[in-house]
Amino acid sequence: MMEEISYEAVERALQKFRPYLARDGGDYELIDVTKDGTVKIKLLGACESCASSEITLKVGLETTLADKLIGFKEVVQVY
Repeated sequence: MMEEISYEAVERALQKFRPYLARDGGDYELIDVTKDGTVKIKLLGACESCASSEITLKVGLETTLADKLIGFKEVVQVY
């Protein structure tokens, strides 16, 4: 079931993705969810310096959110 984008809805949607990051020694911090549907994420641990972090954001996190949230636009990495 899809729901409107909000900070809480993004956190719920990403909780199922967190174990995959943890398996590789990484994690994320949800920084902000803007009114235009942009989700700002800070990658932590091994994900901070991983060469595949852009793929993680665009393919993993964006796909997860696009499938669950109405009004979602994109994921942006915050440093």
